[in-house]
Amino acid sequence: MISAPIPVTLLTGFLGAGKTTLLNRLLHDPTAGRVAVVVNEFGDAGLDHDLIEQAAEDVVLMPGGCVCCSIRGDLSKTLLSLLARRVRGELSFDRVVIETTGLADPGPIHHTLLVDPVLAPNYALDGTVTVVDAVLGAATLDRHAEAQAQVAMADRIVLSKRDLADAAGLAALEARLDRLNPGAPRIVADQGAVPAGSLWGLGALRKPMAPDHALAWLAQPAADPLAGLSGMTAPRPKSVDFAAPSHHATDDRIATASITLNAPIPAEIFDFWLDTLIALRGAHILRLKGIVHIEDAAHPFVFHGVQHIFEPPVPLQNWPEGDTTSRVVIIARDMPKSDLDESLSLLTLPKLPGAEDAAGLSGMTVHTLEQPF
Repeated sequence: MISAPIPVTLLTGFLGAGKTTLLNRLLHDPTAGRVAVVVNEFGDAGLDHDLIEQAAEDVVLMPGGCVCCSIRGDLSKTLLSLLARRVRGELSFDRVVIETTGLADPGPIHHTLLVDPVLAPNYALDGTVTVVDAVLGAATLDRHAEAQAQVAMADRIVLSKRDLADAAGLAALEARLDRLNPGAPRIVADQGAVPAGSLWGLGALRKPMAPDHALAWLAQPAADPLAGLSGMTAPRPKSVDFAAPSHHATDDRIATASITLNAPIPAEIFDFWLDTLIALRGAHILRLKGIVHIEDAAHPFVFHGVQHIFEPPVPLQNWPEGDTTSRVVIIARDMPKSDLDESLSLLTLPKLPGAEDAAGLSGMTVHTLEQPF
């Protein structure tokens, strides 16, 4: 095991969105350090990947189809090989970028990094970046559930080709992105170029965790950590009406709900709510994240999960004294918002009648329920 986990950035986006152009620029980002790139081909010829510049010392090309299909095999082997070569001193790199095929669902990659017994201690997901084509993005979202999942699971969205989009179409697309993932800040890429450092350190589950960063990650009003970054658009949660009907039937498959609680949550209530939600509807959960203050706990903690798998929680040691506010956000597919709201309402119960005190998420365990992804 290495001294600190290697950060992994997942670069996703639908076919032709501009991932490779962005990746070429990222390899020259002075804040990136040395980057190992894992590229997944779809089909026999990776023509797009032939355009990748050899700015990084090692570019590992994974043949053999969609990363979702080979997630338990080729990707794990590739990351293990990179790790072994790094330990032996054959390679030197500071982070890994995985560029997925445009047809990939990001969820299984997240799962692999968390549950593989060798990968989990040595790699940590640093964030999911989704590239959206400003011209064709709306049509892509209309036709492909994978594109919707990529947007919904993003920590940051990069808009490409905005200079080619008409104003009305761009405004409509941005409104859809707000609906699908209101908490993800957006960056405009200029021929693939984005502000230096703007795609690193996106996740909230790292130590030490500053409250401002955690709140921004949840799209709560707070000091904007993105201020001053050229081309960056902060999330606008107050302008999003989660209950408003969509004009796009495909978007109606994805719903977002959130709750803010001022009083601490009883531990048994939180455990019952989370265990029940994951057991019954885990396959539908695209993202579940929050800052939670449990009764009798000295500090709140940040948690994050995709489908059935959760990252180990991170405590917020310097949370403002006396603040016991909990905030939870769910993004789900094929679950009505009313169902999400009803589930979240369980967190308002003062106690769970007849329930034993749970051993649960004051030391949150990773869920690995055997259900299809």
